[in-house]
Amino acid sequence: MFGTMLYGKGDVRCEAVPEPEILKPTDAIIKLSASCICGSDLWPYRGLNDVTAPMAMGHEYCGIVTQVGSAVRTVRPGQFVVGSFCLSDNTCPHCRFGFQSSCEQREFMSGAQAPYARVPLADGTLVATDTVPDDDLLPSLLATSDVLGTGWYAADAARVQPGSTVVVVGDGAVGLMGVLAARQMEAGRIIAMSRHKSRQDLALEFGATDIVSARGAEGIAEVKRLTRNVGADSVLECVGTGESMAQAIACARPGAMIGYVGVPHGVELNGEQLFFSQTGMLGGPAPVRRFLPHLMDLVLSRKINPGKVFDLTLPLEDVAEGYRAMDERRAIKTLLRV
Repeated sequence: MFGTMLYGKGDVRCEAVPEPEILKPTDAIIKLSASCICGSDLWPYRGLNDVTAPMAMGHEYCGIVTQVGSAVRTVRPGQFVVGSFCLSDNTCPHCRFGFQSSCEQREFMSGAQAPYARVPLADGTLVATDTVPDDDLLPSLLATSDVLGTGWYAADAARVQPGSTVVVVGDGAVGLMGVLAARQMEAGRIIAMSRHKSRQDLALEFGATDIVSARGAEGIAEVKRLTRNVGADSVLECVGTGESMAQAIACARPGAMIGYVGVPHGVELNGEQLFFSQTGMLGGPAPVRRFLPHLMDLVLSRKINPGKVFDLTLPLEDVAEGYRAMDERRAIKTLLRV
């Protein structure tokens, strides 16, 4: 079969790769119904993460189970499943507390930009639907695997409450999903910080009430103006740079919570600034498995349509163009048909 391999900065290829096999009794093999490119895939693609050996790419996935290991009990061949990018047993103390992304057996999914993929810890990771869903729901179900779950976690970690004021820093796919999540959590005001018209439009469609196009000090000043110099009750940091984190902290009112889910690159926090900001912070890799059943139900009942975040669809063999389009900001998120 063919799959996506990253060899180094800007060098991504669709090439022949071995078909996955059951390696452990807790494994499952799935035939992917769709896959996609994640914003975090751009870090190594841009050379900001070291690539010391060819990497099998892809960690967002949904599809049909084809094989299971001898120890798998909760899913069976023929079922449609969605899984998290963080693989977990869903039974350890951290999992039971709702932080499956810190599972004592945690692994990270890879190799899902391909027709078939091996999913370790299948019982704890995969969630099956009652029936095979309609094809038009596949993009939205795929989104629950990571990007929606991550945006949802940002809102959950920031303790978005009904009627509250929320600022979302970042207009990538995760930031847009954060807007959607904040709307579902009944925030009263959602300020999306975005400089790009297509992303602004989608943010408004997902529930943003205000758009701030400025960055840095100018953007912070605009947020303060909109909130009568108070700041936001909840801030979602969905980028992972030093600038975006500083902006998130400065937009928060005293007593606010900041949910940070952008993979940090060059982020350094000033202890004195944090001390006097009197803000709380919670983030890290999203425990998507905690939210998966609820998010899948919202999609299957057609109450939300996060699949709209995919604004470019390509066949797997054109995956290199999908990376280029996202890197050049010609696409928010690329769906790969496998």
